[in-house]
Amino acid sequence: MTIATSTSKWDAADYARVGGFVAELGGAALDLLDPQPGERILDVGCGEGTLTRKILERGATALGVDNSPEMIAAARENGVDAVQLAAEDMQFFAEFDAAFSNAALHWVLHKEQAARAVFRALKPGGRFAGEMGGEGNLRKLRESLDEELIIRGYVPPLEVSNWYASPEEFAAIYEAVGFREIDARLIERPTKVEHGIAAWVATFRKGWLDRAQVPESERAEIAAAVADRVGSNIADYVRLRFIMRKPA
Repeated sequence: MTIATSTSKWDAADYARVGGFVAELGGAALDLLDPQPGERILDVGCGEGTLTRKILERGATALGVDNSPEMIAAARENGVDAVQLAAEDMQFFAEFDAAFSNAALHWVLHKEQAARAVFRALKPGGRFAGEMGGEGNLRKLRESLDEELIIRGYVPPLEVSNWYASPEEFAAIYEAVGFREIDARLIERPTKVEHGIAAWVATFRKGWLDRAQVPESERAEIAAAVADRVGSNIADYVRLRFIMRKPA
C-alpha cells in the first residue's frame, strides 16, 4: 500500500483498478501475521483498506494508518477505522497486540524512525509481520523508465524514492530498536500486471514522473515506450517478507 515520506502521489481509483494485485498477493504475509479473535492490530500503510478488512474478518480489531489522504478516504469508505499519519510520526504506546504492513515500508525513507514507532506501538510480546519490496525489486522496470526519460531529455531524480532492503539491512535496523526473533527473507515473485506495464508506470511511478517534471501530455507515450522496453506484462517484483517480536 502507501505511506510515509515518499515520492508517490496516489489516485485511489487508479490504484484500485491497476494495483488490485498488491493486496491479493499480500495474503501470505497476512497468514504469517495470523490475526486472532480479540486482538488489536495496527495496519501500517493500510492503503484502501483491503487487507485491513481481512484482519477484521478474522475476528480482530484494527486501526489503519496511511500518509495518503486519498487512500484514507477510500479505506473509510470500505468500513475501515483509519487515520492519516506517516509511519515515522506514529505516537502509539503499547496499544497493539500485533502490527502488520504490506507493500508499504519500501516507501518509508525515515526507516529508523518508523521502526521505533512500530516498536513503541506494540505491547510487550507483540509481533510485527508483513511484506515490502526487497533488494533488486523492479530493477528492470525502474531502469527501463529512467532510460526512456534520459532519451527524451528528462533527468531522472537523483534521490531515491524507495528503500529496497536486503534481509540483513532490514533486520539490523529493526534489531537496533529492540525487536528480536527477526526472520526476514527475499522472495522473487515475477507478477503479471493485468492492466499492462504502461498502466503500472502511470499509477505506481506518478511521483517519479512528477519529480522529473514530465508533462501530463507526454506520460502516456512514455509509459507505452517503457512497456515496449520491458516486452511483457510481467513486473520483476522481489519481496522481503518478515516477522519479528517485541520482547515480553
